[in-house]
Amino acid sequence: MDLGVLGQAAGMFAVTNVDDLVILALFFSRAKAVWQVVAGQYLGFAGILAVAVLGALGASLLPEQFRPWLGLIPLALGLKAAWSLWRGNDDDDEPDAAPGLLAVAGVTLANGGDNIGVYVPVFTVADSLWIYVAVFLVLVGVWCLAGWFLASRQVVARALAKWGHIALPVVLIGIGLLVLFSG
Repeated sequence: MDLGVLGQAAGMFAVTNVDDLVILALFFSRAKAVWQVVAGQYLGFAGILAVAVLGALGASLLPEQFRPWLGLIPLALGLKAAWSLWRGNDDDDEPDAAPGLLAVAGVTLANGGDNIGVYVPVFTVADSLWIYVAVFLVLVGVWCLAGWFLASRQVVARALAKWGHIALPVVLIGIGLLVLFSG
């Protein structure tokens, strides 16, 4: 196995997913079940990889003009969380207060529009496409661990406990608007 390809894949994953660490830490800080965040992250990222691989293989499943509309997913989730916060319904007893598997998957997929734009051209010319895919899937787990680690650090956890209920809607709305207007 070519260590250069492994390094390139790891570097590309890190650069294109740095923003996910913040989102994952926010999700982990509010999660009632850690497995839902991890499974949602894997499900959303599997969708990103599927579209990128199919795009690289020549099947244009997701036209470029459609990609920005994926921003509606995190925008809607962020607006819903902000509305709930504004109405004073943002307590831990509320079922929607914790991110569910599908919410995490949706945000991951929507936030991955820029990833798809990077991955498709690289996958198109890569001789080792499946090495990239394997490295990315391993690093999703590493990213989940890093997000959980950040959320479980006392200083970070206190900040997330104090401001996370405000930060999550802001981050989701920001991601949604960024994705929407990127097209």
